[in-house]
Amino acid sequence: MTGAVEALEPVAGLQVVMVRIGSETFALDAGMVREIIDPIPATRVAGARTHLNRIVNVRGNVVPLADIRERFGMRPEAATQDTRFVVIEVEIEGDPVVVALVADKVFEVTELQAGTAQQMPKVGTAWRPEFIKSIVKFGDEFVILPDVERILN
Repeated sequence: MTGAVEALEPVAGLQVVMVRIGSETFALDAGMVREIIDPIPATRVAGARTHLNRIVNVRGNVVPLADIRERFGMRPEAATQDTRFVVIEVEIEGDPVVVALVADKVFEVTELQAGTAQQMPKVGTAWRPEFIKSIVKFGDEFVILPDVERILN
């Protein structure tokens, strides 16, 4: 990656739930996370978009199950013993929507204090920049702050 990268607002103090999807680490705003559950049976929905083609029953509520790998150009993967569903509430077009995200692994809740967030470079990555709010250096790796609303929409 060459060239200047525009700095965004500082992210110090942002509580996040770190999750691994494929080979990437994502940081989900802890305020949107309702619960983390073990995988449960899912039902396919005919004609639904690839990344939202199943539903699950979470405590008596029908909840869309989102596998965002496709949105980031990743291949589908089978569930492992570390796979979890992260149940989130996100606002889409002004309405609160509950969705379960497939995560290959869920890490701890942590506070990002890695300086400032930076925009995704427009070249040199396979990720679609419109799906990423910013990236943050956390320890020795980069963590993606996804734009969940855009990913699901």
